[in-house]
Amino acid sequence: MTDLLRAEGLSAFYGASQILFNVDLALQERRTLALLGRNGAGKSTTMKTLAGIVPARSGRIFFAGRDITHAPPHARARLGLAYVPEDRQVFPEHSVEDNLLIAAKSGPDGRRDWTLRRVWETFPLLTRLRSRQAGRLSGGEQQLLVIARALMGNPLVLLLDEPSEGLAPIVVATIGKVLRELGTNGATILLAEQNMHFCLRIAGEAVVIDKGKVVHRQDTTGLAGNEDIRRRYLAM
Repeated sequence: MTDLLRAEGLSAFYGASQILFNVDLALQERRTLALLGRNGAGKSTTMKTLAGIVPARSGRIFFAGRDITHAPPHARARLGLAYVPEDRQVFPEHSVEDNLLIAAKSGPDGRRDWTLRRVWETFPLLTRLRSRQAGRLSGGEQQLLVIARALMGNPLVLLLDEPSEGLAPIVVATIGKVLRELGTNGATILLAEQNMHFCLRIAGEAVVIDKGKVVHRQDTTGLAGNEDIRRRYLAM
């Protein structure tokens, strides 16, 4: 399997405070990798650094065979790296459909597998809300919208930051079902979460981060039974 996205020795700072310490991770094509850790462990900073929002102070990032360590966020997006932040960031005054059309473009390889029609088929809840202003959606509906909006750009990789955070269990189950279907259909996903149980049926492998350092790697089946790691580093 090819590493579509890889970070080597990644370090990042907020001002004078170091947040990431020599983070290594590799995401293979057509796989889903979970980045797990408690709140404040460094998951979101890792995602923002991969997306180019937080600059890497040291280390390297490779995407689709290119060194993108110093590439700006828009250049990474054009290459096919789609980032879905934890705070959703919809266009509140625009309709659901307009939010999707704003993001519509061909992928870096020219493919346009994700169209408005496919989004309506994959996200039937959004179909019923297509004319509603995005700012009037519930948190779960907005989360589905930003995932769908990212897909409209036909990316090679989805970076999803805490997609289940603060949502009702029934909505979390819906998002989990969508992500499982995307994975089954060949999507490549990096999923940052503190909810390990949400990830178990979505991701095949997991990287555990704590205090800005990678402390463990394991397939999710093995991690589910690894009580020591779960107790030490993950929210239970």
